Amino acid sequence: MSSNQIELTPMNQVNGGRLSELSRDLSESANFATYFTASPASLSTAHLYISSLATWPPDSGLSQRWKSQFPRIPSLKQNKRGLDVPLVSIYSRSGVSSTAFSSDGACIVSGSADRSVRVWDASTGAELKTMNGHTDGVLSVAFSSDGTRIVSGSRDKSVRVWDASTGVELKTLNGHTLAVSSVAFSSDGTRMVSGSRDKSVRVWDPSTGAELKTLNGHTEIVWSVAFSSDGTHIVSGSKDGSVRVWDASTGVELKTLKGHAGNVFSAAFSSDGTRIVSGSDKSVQVWDASTGAELKTLNGHARGVLSVAFSSVGTRIVSGSKDKSVRVWDASTGAELKTLNGHTDSVSSVAFSSDGTRIVSGSRDESVRVWDASTGAELKTLNGHTEAVYSVAFSSNGTYIVSGSRDASVRVWDASTGAEIKTLNGHTEDVWSVAFSSDGTYIVSGSWDKSVRVWNASTGVELKTLDGHTEGVSSVIFSNDGTRIVSGSWDKSVRVWDALTGAELKTLNGHTKAVVSVAFSSDGTRIASGSWDKSVRVWDVPTGAELKTLNSHTEGVLSVAFSSDCTRIVSGSSDRSVRMWDASTGAELMTLIGHTEGVLSVVFSSDGTRIVSGSRDTSVRVWDASTGMEINTLSGHARAVSSVALSNDSTRIASGSWDESVRVWDMMYCDQRWVSTPDNWIVSLPYSQRLLWVPPEIMQVLCHPLNLLTISLAGSASVNFKNSKVGTEWAECYASSIF
Repeated sequence: MSSNQIELTPMNQVNGGRLSELSRDLSESANFATYFTASPASLSTAHLYISSLATWPPDSGLSQRWKSQFPRIPSLKQNKRGLDVPLVSIYSRSGVSSTAFSSDGACIVSGSADRSVRVWDASTGAELKTMNGHTDGVLSVAFSSDGTRIVSGSRDKSVRVWDASTGVELKTLNGHTLAVSSVAFSSDGTRMVSGSRDKSVRVWDPSTGAELKTLNGHTEIVWSVAFSSDGTHIVSGSKDGSVRVWDASTGVELKTLKGHAGNVFSAAFSSDGTRIVSGSDKSVQVWDASTGAELKTLNGHARGVLSVAFSSVGTRIVSGSKDKSVRVWDASTGAELKTLNGHTDSVSSVAFSSDGTRIVSGSRDESVRVWDASTGAELKTLNGHTEAVYSVAFSSNGTYIVSGSRDASVRVWDASTGAEIKTLNGHTEDVWSVAFSSDGTYIVSGSWDKSVRVWNASTGVELKTLDGHTEGVSSVIFSNDGTRIVSGSWDKSVRVWDALTGAELKTLNGHTKAVVSVAFSSDGTRIASGSWDKSVRVWDVPTGAELKTLNSHTEGVLSVAFSSDCTRIVSGSSDRSVRMWDASTGAELMTLIGHTEGVLSVVFSSDGTRIVSGSRDTSVRVWDASTGMEINTLSGHARAVSSVALSNDSTRIASGSWDESVRVWDMMYCDQRWVSTPDNWIVSLPYSQRLLWVPPEIMQVLCHPLNLLTISLAGSASVNFKNSKVGTEWAECYASSIF
């Protein structure tokens, strides 16, 4: 017998390996079917089905085999760095406050600010039911374990129970005196628990609607409540910074877990009831449910954690945060396994499916997303701004880009590779403006914290803080010789500083509203400033005298720049126009029309022949400065383009956006063979023929034509149509000879 066992073991191992591979393939096939069914490609003609193959993660065995059979589909390359594509994206009509899977994983329920409770098909994203009845936003939803009922809690102070099949409202439970922020069923469905802004936790009978108990103890809003799986305990998290454990039968408070420094927005039990997870101020904490001892602190989120949950077997934790990310953690070691990026606003709710294969997330960006919960490849180090990028600038030699962001940091990047060289920390609020000195040795930054700071560009050391402005600093720049700095502020003033000593040399007053942009002429004799008062003003640097006021814009002037020969000024405005002026006479020379929303940034090319502008309409546009004709529109940013800059040789454009990315563009090449549409199709030019559907999570970091580099926390992606057969030639993408 022993001999037989020895002989059979290798075969068993082979069979086990094949079964494991088959299991993986079946699981991936199911995920792909879900992904394909929920994508617009499935609703299109057959030749566009290949979109789903092209955009499916390329590193799996099935993907490799599929693509070997379709060798002429377009190639889409992802530098993932944290980018994940959900299996299903469901777009609600209002911010989503809460989501949950049914126990069989077939349905998802969501609660929204529009007062509705909605049920969705978890595979296709189709809306199955809308339950109306609440008179204010719905903050929390949950299924009963048998999937027959749904409970919801609302700002209207009520808890409501619904029939999950028919959508009929079964009960309205009144008792809370303020908004109900969290609701949950016990696992046997005989009780419900709710937490409220009225600081109380209440236990209800869902059949009769009777209130069974009121648990008092929290001194602030109760944000989260949950039952243990055996129904004997309740956990609650509160604005008072505590996690509390209660006896579900008697209502007695058993433990108070203290460790969080701020609001505890979410708390949950592991399925075996031995641990509790809670989310608060950037951290996730794991506790021993019996002793109350803190077992682990999971750090990684950049902002408050709004929702946490254990997987059903308790090996993983998922968290959602104000930083817009969903993160998956190893519950034993505390290691971060995966970061799921794609939401464009705070993630208010996360949950595992009961089999642990999927994660559902709901966000204030009005979407519900379903993700593959497998941990995938090893997590990479993520670099990039975590908030909107407000300002970018090239070093004079074109090798570096500096950026300033809402995340209060100044960052320096390699302009060729996108590698982060340095992070300059010191500002305490949004950084609105950054610039290099002409020799590249210094960086200046202006911030909402009212300060102007000067940094050593090589070491990142802060050299000086220039204080004097009484409101946020919106714009800063060096004079061409590097001896002076000019700054503009929401305090309506323009100030000139000695760059070496930090002494304030002049204060230029005249604007009647915030100064949003300032610029030096290259000879250092004049300053131009743009303001919310709709004017551009030109100042004499030696005397501080106002030389000219340029009036024509009908709304605030958000950006100004001189041409390198000092003869012209360009301005961009909320009125959607770009205007060019004679710097000596103040005469308006030209109005450039094309942007569909406010123009946030403008700059001349070094030879003065081109103007580049960035706008709230998400585009970067290149104009002929002689004729005013639009030469090119560069598309790719997902949100407003707040800043544009040109390399000294005018061959590259850098743009910074509210989408948290910095992009580098080719200024010299004008041929664009495709563009993207608002509904995420790549279409050919000039015929607008659909070529490929790209998930929005990839589209927002996809390098478009002329886009040389994308620097983003979510990574980047590129598509290659070389040797592919798409459009009318779609049938040739399939290699029948393989069979």
